Amino acid sequence: MIVYAPLWKTMKEKGATTYTLRFKNGMSNATVQRLQKNMPVSTYTLNRLCQILNCRLSDIAEYIPD
Repeated sequence: MIVYAPLWKTMKEKGATTYTLRFKNGMSNATVQRLQKNMPVSTYTLNRLCQILNCRLSDIAEYIPD
């Protein structure tokens, strides 16, 4: 299972919030909710998050075996 716990830690370190993602960077509410619920998102979304936060994929997502 892919989890996005590292995303929230990275966002906190960079001073970003879900408001930042939604309103300053144009990410949809549905996408942010999917991230909050550890639901699948597109590679485009992961790429966009890396650009927004200027970080690596490992700073956003983590694989945990079921």
